[in-house]
Amino acid sequence: MSRKANNALRPFTYDPPQEAVEVICEDPHFLIVNKPAGLLSVPGKSDDLKDCLESRVQAHFPDARIIHRLDTATSGIMVLARTAHAHRHIGLQFENRQIRKTYLADIWGVPNAKSGTINLPLICDWPNRPLQKVDFDIGKPTETEWEILESHERITRVLLKPKTGRSHQLRVHMLELGHPILGDNLYAHDEAFKASSRMHLHAHAIEFRHPDGGAHLDFKVDCDF
Repeated sequence: MSRKANNALRPFTYDPPQEAVEVICEDPHFLIVNKPAGLLSVPGKSDDLKDCLESRVQAHFPDARIIHRLDTATSGIMVLARTAHAHRHIGLQFENRQIRKTYLADIWGVPNAKSGTINLPLICDWPNRPLQKVDFDIGKPTETEWEILESHERITRVLLKPKTGRSHQLRVHMLELGHPILGDNLYAHDEAFKASSRMHLHAHAIEFRHPDGGAHLDFKVDCDF
């Protein structure tokens, strides 16, 4: 049976961090940056949601274009294109699932196994959007590999390797595992939510092929939680 999200209507006020976006790699074809937690990837519809990673990066690199996104509450590594060719090339790698991404997360409790794979079909829970839910009839296939790195009392750090890229995939998969991510305002129960002032989900590494020549590239960014 699918688990239900907890306290899904917790109020959200956009208060983006003032820290600068760190540029990890500057290439003529792309940029690798470290998105801070609490910052939108792209602007929202209202004026109070205009501050975002895209606009901050474009203030220094006007040619930068978003290829993929991270949830506002998620920190970590992102790649932006600097040319139309790079945008198409890297975008197709995402579309064809040729890009490998690795996340770090702190979850509530200790799983019974040391590792595993979660295969659950997800779809938007429209009456409660932006929540996602498991639906075996019309949900889209999702897959996440997970592995315990270390455990301390009631908190466990896990390495997450999504094989698909659905909205909120890792957050829902950890909920379904019975161990929601700390600080998750949408899916965590009160105890896990209040355990941290931010969500403990970080895009740690990304691997893709260079858009000019196809060389294998591997970038990592350490988390700060």
